[in-house]
Amino acid sequence: MLGIAEGFIALVVVLLILQFLKLQRMRTRLPPGPVPLPIIGNLWLLDFKLRRETLAKFTTTYGSVYTLWMGQTPLVVLNGYKAVKDGIVTHSVEVSGRPLTPFYRDMMGEKGIFLTSGHTWKQQRRFGMTILRSLALGKNNLEHQIQTEARHLVDIFANTKGAPFDPHTSIVQAIANIICAVVFGHRFASQDESFRRLIKAVNFVIYIQATVWGRMYDAFPWLMQHLPGPHQKAFAYNDFMHALVRKEVQTHERQNAGDPQDLIDFYRAQIAKTKDDPTSTFNNDNMVQTVVDLLLGGTETTSTTLLWALLYMVQHPEIQEKVQREIEAVLEPSHLISYEDRKKLPYTNAVIHEALRYSNVTAVGVPRQCVRNTTVLGFHLQKGTLVLPNLHSVVYDSEHWATPWKFNPNHFLDADGNFVNKETFLPFSAGHRVCLGEQMARAELFIFFTNLLRAFTFRLPEGTKGINAGYTLGAILQPHPYQLRAVPR
Repeated sequence: MLGIAEGFIALVVVLLILQFLKLQRMRTRLPPGPVPLPIIGNLWLLDFKLRRETLAKFTTTYGSVYTLWMGQTPLVVLNGYKAVKDGIVTHSVEVSGRPLTPFYRDMMGEKGIFLTSGHTWKQQRRFGMTILRSLALGKNNLEHQIQTEARHLVDIFANTKGAPFDPHTSIVQAIANIICAVVFGHRFASQDESFRRLIKAVNFVIYIQATVWGRMYDAFPWLMQHLPGPHQKAFAYNDFMHALVRKEVQTHERQNAGDPQDLIDFYRAQIAKTKDDPTSTFNNDNMVQTVVDLLLGGTETTSTTLLWALLYMVQHPEIQEKVQREIEAVLEPSHLISYEDRKKLPYTNAVIHEALRYSNVTAVGVPRQCVRNTTVLGFHLQKGTLVLPNLHSVVYDSEHWATPWKFNPNHFLDADGNFVNKETFLPFSAGHRVCLGEQMARAELFIFFTNLLRAFTFRLPEGTKGINAGYTLGAILQPHPYQLRAVPR
């Protein structure tokens, strides 16, 4: 019996040595980086998490382009504006793929927009952009829906009558209802149980992927599929989202409206239009996943940025007061705030942009994949190589921002107080994979923030000394729960 045990141990040791040597050979074809261990790669150095602080430390030793091993999979990380621009702007086409990690593969498959590449991605993304532009026009246009939800949110805040409250739920519901109107054609009541569960599902599915559970699943999917844990809850929530969307599709089929009113209407019409086209990727599966993609992408990022923006106003009352003075000087109290008003409110616009930069809610960004051989800053990357453009390193690049670690609206103002765009402002990424809903998110943030600052002064509850300015790690970096007072002006 002892001989069998010793033989088994020897076999394991030999296999580990062979795996180690294989990794060393593979390393010679990649940018430098820490030595990977068999099976777990560099995950132990990362504490099984992709924290922006950890990624920054590696640049000191390995430079702006280096390789990390996520288990047995190499990931080339681009740091700083120069490297990120070369990767996703200069070589945008070559680095336009989306790697289908085991977690997302088993959860959603290669469908929709977010997780697809090549022909499917091009068709789905182009169609999605066309529909969002179409919905921005017309009688009941997208901006009108944003203005409606902003008024609802102002009313909710007003009902607190200046008492301390947590703004999280009401903000998330307001933003979620906008994307629901886009894809479903209607909003939900705040007490609707399906709506509340949808918001929980969106939050959890986004959160879990960037935690140790998501990293473990990507490294050992064959094991994690059979183990209990929060990742199983994420799969259950994902099933709920898909079931909810399919139910909405069935409702649209029964109604059979003439003129398309929302994304499902437009998509169903596109399926019928292209049913005889062998190159078409428009089908029910892609429709459902596209809607889920938009729900995931159009809820958490914007609502979380708005939560950070209000927290910054509480922390910097002098900036809040300056915003309010500008709004009062330019806009009449009865004026219906539109996105076009940003041109008349340069300081307010700068504060919103700085909130986007400073909060950087997408953290290190989303990995891409080389669809063909390419070169980034002199490093040759083969087709199929995973690339992570570290967006945090761009919006905090000390070579391009005067005070990157300070909340400073002057980053977006010239000497005369005029708003200026910054080439290094990439919170929505760039290139072929730039955020599909960027314009909608910009309009939402401006209209919501300006309405709230016109109606209220935000303060800490009496006796509260401060707010935890740290973040909760997830695919979206959320502030810790906090309370504030919305004092009517």
